[in-house]
Amino acid sequence: MISQSELWGNIPVLHIFDEEISNNAPIVLFLHGFESAKEHNLHYAYQLVNQGCRVILPDALLHGDRAEKLDQVEISLRFWEIVLTSIEEVGKLKEELIERGYLIDQKIGLAGTSMGGITTLGCLTAYPWIDAAAIMMGTPGYVELAKAQMALVEQKGFKIPLNSEERKNMFDTLASFDASNQMHKLADKPLFFWHGEKDPVVPFEPTAHFIEALKHEYGENDIVFMKEKSAGHAVSRKGMLSATKWLSNNLA
Repeated sequence: MISQSELWGNIPVLHIFDEEISNNAPIVLFLHGFESAKEHNLHYAYQLVNQGCRVILPDALLHGDRAEKLDQVEISLRFWEIVLTSIEEVGKLKEELIERGYLIDQKIGLAGTSMGGITTLGCLTAYPWIDAAAIMMGTPGYVELAKAQMALVEQKGFKIPLNSEERKNMFDTLASFDASNQMHKLADKPLFFWHGEKDPVVPFEPTAHFIEALKHEYGENDIVFMKEKSAGHAVSRKGMLSATKWLSNNLA
């Protein structure tokens, strides 16, 4: 197994592959969580590569090799800027895959944990070329989550540097990637969800309601929802193994 640190455009990535796999192997773009970095998801890459995939792990804006000297409040206030930038950069990574000769006509999947799972759901509204997606601890309700986050910040006594018009513009932008209002874009798309029922960071219930609505509207043949009653905001080993096996099977 080979792990290469590369710069794709202005995006630092870890490129993980087996020297024996060909250029037409299935591809997975894997997105890390908030205040994490690309190398913290190498265990996912290990499993996926062992099952015949090529894996690209990018650093999100302000994370990993792109980190800046920001405290937790400062970076938290830029959460949605990071998410929206990552959605745009997933498109750039696909173009890099084509230019580098890795993406020919095989399947390509997207996956992520926490912020990466949230970003994955936004990408599904923007990119019809995603063949399958695994969302761990993600939520589709961008506007609902953003309002809850802002209320929490303000309750802690911090001032959010946005006036009413800027807030409206922000919510309008987020709404354009909010999968809860665009379920048709996820129809007939193989999707895997994992969520701990005791998650204190990304609430379980909104995601569960969304999945049930998606199943009711479009059927549940292509949707797997793995929930763990005692789990919080950390994917279990069982969840990680199930997600990687499911994703590799759906990209084969």
